[in-house]
Amino acid sequence: MSQAERMERPLVSIIIPAYNHEKFIEAAVDSVLGQTVSDLELIVIDDGSTDRTGEIVKGYIDTRLTYYHQENQDAYNTINRGLDLARGQYIAILNSDDVYTPDRLERLLQCQKQTDAECIISDVIPISDAGIEFKDPDFGWNQWHAKNRKFYFSCGDIYTAFLKGNFMVTTSNLFMTAKAAQKVGKFCSLRYLHDYDFIFRMMLAFPQGVHYLSDEKLLYYRIHDGNTLGEAAVFGREQDQQVIQKYLLAILPEPYRQYGEAGTARLIEIGEELHEVKSTLAPEQSQGVRPAFKILMKSMRQWLAKKTK
Repeated sequence: MSQAERMERPLVSIIIPAYNHEKFIEAAVDSVLGQTVSDLELIVIDDGSTDRTGEIVKGYIDTRLTYYHQENQDAYNTINRGLDLARGQYIAILNSDDVYTPDRLERLLQCQKQTDAECIISDVIPISDAGIEFKDPDFGWNQWHAKNRKFYFSCGDIYTAFLKGNFMVTTSNLFMTAKAAQKVGKFCSLRYLHDYDFIFRMMLAFPQGVHYLSDEKLLYYRIHDGNTLGEAAVFGREQDQQVIQKYLLAILPEPYRQYGEAGTARLIEIGEELHEVKSTLAPEQSQGVRPAFKILMKSMRQWLAKKTK
């Protein structure tokens, strides 16, 4: 039996899926080991890094930290392995380029006791590669996040708000009971949006059990150059469509799902057709945005308004 197995069950298990983040892994690990809550285990799984990520982690001398190495299997598989290894009463995830605030776990544990929530997320602080906070409200990411938060406060329903946008932002924001993690199950194979899919399944499994600590910023979320460019810009948005359609239908009563499926599918097609037409008529004005998404969200809000009457 290993030393880790002989330890008593920790209060919180933190899983760090790490891949080629030698620049950031130390800050991530330090932010966990330096928490004001010390009753924890940190599971770092190196997903086949080719840089010094593993070397840096293995340099730590702390009995609460265990390190595993594997061939590259992508983030969702790495997190799933961590879930199998986690022994804590609560489970949290931290991407290897993000950073916890020193009191994150303390505040989330306090919130859990007050609300009896199964899953809690907080607000986040966007930072650059150099760790500098993006404070400009006109910064694109800040505008996007502010829009999603505004919708959450206006609609008053967390499921509806998540259909409008992923204001959880990142897998690093997840904090949940071990019971909830077990019931919801593993992360799906969506490369870019496995966290988005997971939070919807959490809300379906525990309709009143997901709490947004909206007034506290307890996580530094790192925004890299090019985060929204290239392959992710295309595949991420395609997966976005899939997730939104799937969980819009999931919340509808069974007799109405066929209408939702047909309508959302057609709206996506219209968006693609509009983009093609605009690209042909005025290529310089085409930005690749799918206008039908706004129509979809308007229709959804109207339906939910009728449903709640």
